[in-house]
Amino acid sequence: MAKAIKAHVQGRVQGVHFRDNTKQQAENLALAGYAKNLEDGSVEVFAEGDETSLQALIDYLVNGPATAEVMQVDHEEVEPRNASGFQIL
Repeated sequence: MAKAIKAHVQGRVQGVHFRDNTKQQAENLALAGYAKNLEDGSVEVFAEGDETSLQALIDYLVNGPATAEVMQVDHEEVEPRNASGFQIL
């Protein structure tokens, strides 16, 4: 049974390929969802799939790519949306 999370990532996470790298990680973990920039300079990530893969993505978000400087990651479990693929919005 699929689970889903919504994460809010703060720090220097825009203009550093954060969404592209998150998409690559999510696809490697067979997760569906999206990553999008928010007006306040943070990034929102929605992902759904198996619990182990979701935890691996959360672990990735805490560190981010080498070009980013993640200051804080808040996440919560949400209802799955039957998403297909992982999009950059």
